[in-house]
Amino acid sequence: MSGRMPKAPVYYALAQARFNPVAAMKKYVCEVQDILRQKGYTLFEPQEIKQLHITAASKQSPETVKVGKSATWLITKPKRDAGFILGTSSLAYHTTDYETHNEFLQEFLVGLKAVHQIVRLDHLSRIGLRYLDAVLPDEKETVEQYLAKGLHGVPFEGRLRYGFTESVFETNSEPLIRQGTLIVRIHRAIAPLGYPPDLVPYGLAPMPRFDIKNVIAHAVVDTDHFVEGQMPLNFGEIEQQLISLHSEIKKSFDATITPYAKEVWN
Repeated sequence: MSGRMPKAPVYYALAQARFNPVAAMKKYVCEVQDILRQKGYTLFEPQEIKQLHITAASKQSPETVKVGKSATWLITKPKRDAGFILGTSSLAYHTTDYETHNEFLQEFLVGLKAVHQIVRLDHLSRIGLRYLDAVLPDEKETVEQYLAKGLHGVPFEGRLRYGFTESVFETNSEPLIRQGTLIVRIHRAIAPLGYPPDLVPYGLAPMPRFDIKNVIAHAVVDTDHFVEGQMPLNFGEIEQQLISLHSEIKKSFDATITPYAKEVWN
């Protein structure tokens, strides 16, 4: 994924940083938005996202379930192919029109620097990258032709409706946090192409070739790599950490697919 393949399977990519909570973020968001507006992110949409909070039961009180709301701001390009999601303790950059990892990571850093310039963050507590790649065989192909043998699922004669595999790895990363966590999930289904239940592309539209509403046999390679721990706002080191995260994602992706898949996508 160092250069974009002509038929690249990436249909959604997300980079996220969590930082020390800024309860007064609403006070600063207009200044952050103005910096990003001048860089082409001209759409601005305040959001309130509902969150479910469950308190376990104890001898003194029963289990309680409360629905809370958290303020979030979407700062998006006019074509709705890329944008930022800003919260009181996190910033995400996401796109449905992925080019190369260099461009992707640099745009994320543009947003993070804008937030730091206005808010003066103290530290980061998590940095992560997540990619969704669509395996879309044509009528004469099968999903198995694209995925490595260990990812074909249970060998059973029945028609597969849905399949899921997950592998979790410890990785060596650098330079801020040495140990990372890499999660590779394979979703197989006969359904429209969609997104995992925990991932919502707020404010973005899919590329036309990935806007598939018909029921089709396909797979999604869902790769998530992150590090956690207190990290200073050294942008040179943050960039190197992101590059390190991406490097391991590329290795895992290459191990997930077959030579046939590479040939088709190139």
